[in-house]
Amino acid sequence: MKATLQPIVFKTISELTRELGMPKPLHPLVVLVNYDTTKISRECFGRSMVIDFYKISFKKDFRGQVKYGQGYYDFEKGGLAFLAPNQLVTMTGDESSYEGYSLYFHADLIRNYQLGKNINQYGFFAYAVSEALFLSDKEKKVISGLFDNIAAEVDNNMDAFSQDVLVSHIELLLNYSNRFYNRQFLTRKVIHHDLISHMDDYLERRFTGQSDGIPTVLEVANHLQVSSRYLTDMLKSLTGQSAQQHIHDRLIEKAKVILCTTRLTVAEIAYQMGFGHPQSFNKLFKRYTNISPNVFRKSFN
Repeated sequence: MKATLQPIVFKTISELTRELGMPKPLHPLVVLVNYDTTKISRECFGRSMVIDFYKISFKKDFRGQVKYGQGYYDFEKGGLAFLAPNQLVTMTGDESSYEGYSLYFHADLIRNYQLGKNINQYGFFAYAVSEALFLSDKEKKVISGLFDNIAAEVDNNMDAFSQDVLVSHIELLLNYSNRFYNRQFLTRKVIHHDLISHMDDYLERRFTGQSDGIPTVLEVANHLQVSSRYLTDMLKSLTGQSAQQHIHDRLIEKAKVILCTTRLTVAEIAYQMGFGHPQSFNKLFKRYTNISPNVFRKSFN
């Protein structure tokens, strides 16, 4: 590789494998790297790249951090990490991190399948680098079996059914990952409830005497140092609400308190809570309570 500070952009699987010093892929749209049998060229260590396809990394036993973009995936004795197309990847110089599997597949592989329409529903492709999926020993056996099936199909001679089978295996891998992420949310309830508590404290401050707009999901996620998608998926798993719904719910509860305990007009309350127009506040309040702010206030007088 040429010494340059600019990330290398890879548009095809073949470009990537050639640059990494790997054999030419048997399928132009997908490659599975087994680090037990494939060694990455040392010239790639420390280099940054942007890949125009999906990547799923499965670490079986590695403990430590692997750098992606400006952050790190923190692995606790293995796990899964997901990258969507056009994300920045930095090749680590730690040879011990090159273990397990990395699956690369181009969007064209799934474009004409239902998975191509649904892949954005798998939120973990948009998770931040610190939000890897940690796996139990039992879960690792399931994931390892799925990667073995993908490896066997990729190594087969291509026929009329190859792409159908590959896409089915990938979809099954993503569905299991969804299940295991849900388990991760539930088993880390203490951590996540603490995160929700910090979120509610932040919203309380934002709704008190400030007028710089309604808090957005991105704003709150940035404050909590998590990704927007992870915050929403975590909240849905634990509370049944999206991040946007949670923000609105806290806003309405705060508005109820102000309506019942102060003489501020509805317009003043709307401006205090960040609304540019009182009508917008009235509309949101009625949508959540089925009555207007004034009617709600009168019910307490």
